Amino acid sequence: MHREEIFQTLGLLRKSLLQMAAVVVLLGVIVYPFSRTLLRYLHTSLQEDLVAFAIPEAFLTLLKLTLYTSLLFSVPVIFYYVWRSFSPLFQSKGLKSSSSVLLTAIFLFYLGASFCYFVTLPFGIRFLLGYQSAHIKPMISVGKYVSFCAGFIFAFGLIFELPLVLALLSYLNVIHASFLTRNRRYAILLIAILSAILTPTPDFFNMTLMGGPLYVLFEVGVLFVKVIERKRAAGKISLSQSEAAK
Repeated sequence: MHREEIFQTLGLLRKSLLQMAAVVVLLGVIVYPFSRTLLRYLHTSLQEDLVAFAIPEAFLTLLKLTLYTSLLFSVPVIFYYVWRSFSPLFQSKGLKSSSSVLLTAIFLFYLGASFCYFVTLPFGIRFLLGYQSAHIKPMISVGKYVSFCAGFIFAFGLIFELPLVLALLSYLNVIHASFLTRNRRYAILLIAILSAILTPTPDFFNMTLMGGPLYVLFEVGVLFVKVIERKRAAGKISLSQSEAAK
């Protein structure tokens, strides 16, 4: 991978930023009238009332929720422009199915976001609220609650891209299956550390809710890398045989 290719890719990505921003703004205009309904749905994981600590906080929170929701709905378009900028690098390395990579990236992101919203987030919030007592009553800021939920939803969505990232790095010959399997113990340690940092609670159960799927995704990524390397080796063998026949 040459430096000129990297700069060309970054140039294409920079030109696409305006289109991505326009899509986010347009969806934000459409989503804002439903922001109160979205806040009620997000509030279902919480059994406590939300409070506003400043006069404009309720209004600003609706704007914030609109932005997060718009970004969530814009993921297919954002991924399209990002992949359109980077795909020439991978196509030059033999990647042919460009559309399947894009669809897989979108699927994995929404799978991770859904897993967080329906599984990890409710358990994490319930665990944290379990520390309240007769003398400790939580007063949860509506703005911080929205940021808290959105941060973890997007984090899970991006983390679930791990197998695809490993496969794409394999196409660039950056990583190899032998390296991943040889350093599996370090990968497990890194997953445990990452789970402890990103999960909303420090208990083992909620760390497992994130670390378990992340380890499975790592193993799936290793399988993808092995398949890519086998195809690459088969292509080199067939190429050498055809050259020998000539």
